[in-house]
Amino acid sequence: MVKVGLTGGIGSGKSEVSRLLAARGAVIVDADRIAREVVEPGTPGLAAVVAEFGPEVLAADGTLDRPRLGAIVFADEERLRALNAIVHPLVRARSLELEAAAGPEAVVVHDVPLLAENGLAPLYDLVVVVDATERTRLERLVRLRGMTEDEARARMAAQATREERLAVADLVIDNNGPLAALEDRVAEVWRELLARAGE
Repeated sequence: MVKVGLTGGIGSGKSEVSRLLAARGAVIVDADRIAREVVEPGTPGLAAVVAEFGPEVLAADGTLDRPRLGAIVFADEERLRALNAIVHPLVRARSLELEAAAGPEAVVVHDVPLLAENGLAPLYDLVVVVDATERTRLERLVRLRGMTEDEARARMAAQATREERLAVADLVIDNNGPLAALEDRVAEVWRELLARAGE
């Protein structure tokens, strides 16, 4: 098994790379999706969040009211730490379960948006960074996600810099060009990952 950390700044195309790797047979462990799953209704995670933040963080249907919780934690560093102390261990445990179920020959790709920011590179056999220039990412966020330029710049500024991400990269997937070029580069990276999994 080879454990890969996949990351990239917002608008870099990391989700597309994840999809292309999954299509080739990678086992994808998506940290964002797991973070949503561990606080679904009926989970110990949601119960712990409600115990910490109060029932006002629940929507009328019993699901987590993410905008309301976000308004609390993003305005207060201490409250954000409290939320992370609940959610991060649950995400880690579920990620390890999925990894263990993958089998000895698997290429397990952990899709981790904030890998560089949280110093997680040492957890993986190698780190793959999806890279695109700031201009390319900005243009995608405005055109494809409907953000204003100011919103897009703020989201980009809240993440690690391009240099910080590249500093932890073992392999870089350049995604400044067309989809066909990205597919070719992902195919090259996939061959390398398979070779490492077989070692």
